[in-house]
Amino acid sequence: MDKKRARIIVEKLSGVFTDKPALKFSTPFELLIAVILSAQCTDERVNKITARLFKEYNSPEKMLTLTKAQLEKFIFSCGLYKSKAEHILSACRDIIDKFGGNVPDNLDDLRTLAGVGRKTANVVYSVAFGGNAIAVDTHVFRVSNRIGLVKADNVLKTEKDLMKILDEKDWSRAHHYLIYLGRSFCKAKNPDCVACPIKDDCLKKIKR
Repeated sequence: MDKKRARIIVEKLSGVFTDKPALKFSTPFELLIAVILSAQCTDERVNKITARLFKEYNSPEKMLTLTKAQLEKFIFSCGLYKSKAEHILSACRDIIDKFGGNVPDNLDDLRTLAGVGRKTANVVYSVAFGGNAIAVDTHVFRVSNRIGLVKADNVLKTEKDLMKILDEKDWSRAHHYLIYLGRSFCKAKNPDCVACPIKDDCLKKIKR
């Protein structure tokens, strides 16, 4: 796919979807915790958990007043709760000890935090700090390859190829659009191609 068609897709999606995440947060710290919790969990479930958790524990200092067992009880329903609790508490300690209590605002430092991989760092960097980054989750990977934006067999190559074909100013908003497109129309099973807002620009459909 060429850059011109990629721009057309981004603009069409901008008229359908928001460029904001579905996760609810009010600070970079809350976003970081929410994204860590979202691994293999729906945003709806995470929002229910954080609505309770953030009432009292909305800073690294407050979070560290919880024991691992206590935090596990809060986040039990999101899956992988034991490792997530361990990562969250470790990340909180590093935020305090290494970054003065503030979530770091750059990718390199974000990736040093426990539980923060490339995708999580990209989300926090782009959403909380206005940076240009593309977070490739299962929806972005599936959709961008299916519609022909890229042709990649892994998440990292998908991210790199998207960075090449999309204008840098569109990276952050485009990854939200692709997520929502994947959830609403371009689903893993039984995609709704008839109602898809970019059906005329989808290379998979064009090549049929």
